[in-house]
Amino acid sequence: MVPLILVLLLAVFLFGVGFAVEALWWIALIVLAVWVLGFFLHPAGGPGRRARWYRW
Repeated sequence: MVPLILVLLLAVFLFGVGFAVEALWWIALIVLAVWVLGFFLHPAGGPGRRARWYRW
């Protein structure tokens, strides 16, 4: 009975880890898309502003 419970707990743990990793990949892709859009759509800097490749 104990080995069965351990196997079930391991399966639940691995399922949870796999779901979390996949969710993090989707979040990373969304953040990358927002960053790329901000990179290409940022307003042009005036003569007094230093041009930067990032927008923080």
